[in-house]
Amino acid sequence: MELLDIRNLSAGVEGRPILKNLSLSLNAGEVHAIMGPNGSGKSTLAQVLAGRTEYQVTAGSVLFQGADLLAMKPEDRARAGVFLAFQYPVEIPGVNSTYFLRAALNECRKARGEPELAPIEFLKLVKQKSKILQLDPALLNRPVNEGFSGGEKKTQRNFPDGRPRTQARHPR
Repeated sequence: MELLDIRNLSAGVEGRPILKNLSLSLNAGEVHAIMGPNGSGKSTLAQVLAGRTEYQVTAGSVLFQGADLLAMKPEDRARAGVFLAFQYPVEIPGVNSTYFLRAALNECRKARGEPELAPIEFLKLVKQKSKILQLDPALLNRPVNEGFSGGEKKTQRNFPDGRPRTQARHPR
């Protein structure tokens, strides 16, 4: 199944063209790396896919799971699984990780037309996913990213529903 289909995409920022006629297809389950020298458009592509309004698309199309990604608002793209993740996620003192994850999951469920998970259902899911990810359940009682190692932060970013994500990492 084609996950992402980019056809003849041209885009830029502040009137300066950066991407010129880019085409790329990614299928579900595949792993790809986009590499190139500084200024070749890697970050621009990530920003365009995430829906950053400072970037202008001048030509082309982008389909994500068959839907017109360019017509979607950034928050709808994120709910669908297209978003930028920070390489070094920020700490959010005072916000419990479990509550944060439940709110994030329920936003995704709501966007898919699914009912929200009640706290007890969510805790069952968290326990299941913690085992799969080999995540110490005690970490879920800490504030978001506070005191987490880099690996723990990255594991938590993919938690709790384990669905495939199209994700571009961007330094802070």
